[in-house]
Amino acid sequence: MKLYHTGTVTIRVPDIHIGRKNADFGQGFYLTPDKDFAYRWAGRDAVVNEYELNLTGLCVHTFQRNDEWFHYLFQNRRGSDQLKADVVIGPIANDTIFDTMGIISSGFLEPAEALKLLMIGPAYTQVVIKTQKAAAQLRWLHSENIPPLHNDVRKAEQEAYARLFALAMQEMDQDP
Repeated sequence: MKLYHTGTVTIRVPDIHIGRKNADFGQGFYLTPDKDFAYRWAGRDAVVNEYELNLTGLCVHTFQRNDEWFHYLFQNRRGSDQLKADVVIGPIANDTIFDTMGIISSGFLEPAEALKLLMIGPAYTQVVIKTQKAAAQLRWLHSENIPPLHNDVRKAEQEAYARLFALAMQEMDQDP
């Protein structure tokens, strides 16, 4: 499986303990199989690292954008990762990408409302290396420095998401 990680440095040997414990899928090293996504969302002075992951013998849990994913995501954001897997694959929560100020996981929304908001926008995939066993099967291939880009596609996507998010919030406000 080819995977990409965007950051500010070349990472030949990832450390699964550096990532945030309260991220979407808990602590681990986050990557994506979507090369276009890795490059499009790269910031200033970014480095895209390319890896290959051998899944043989690993416990892999895959999520879809649904209730199971939503509940796991919320547990992790509260620092309660209880899934025992070497690798977790599933959708990135768009509130992370598009920075909706934490409203979705704030606790002020009902779970059905929060899930509705998380379903807005594109579904990008993330792959999280959660154990040393999995990290040992992740092979760095190369890295590439990315020049600062003014990405019209990314900007249009952000604007479309903001419109859809505002509309959904407005609809929720009008529901009795």
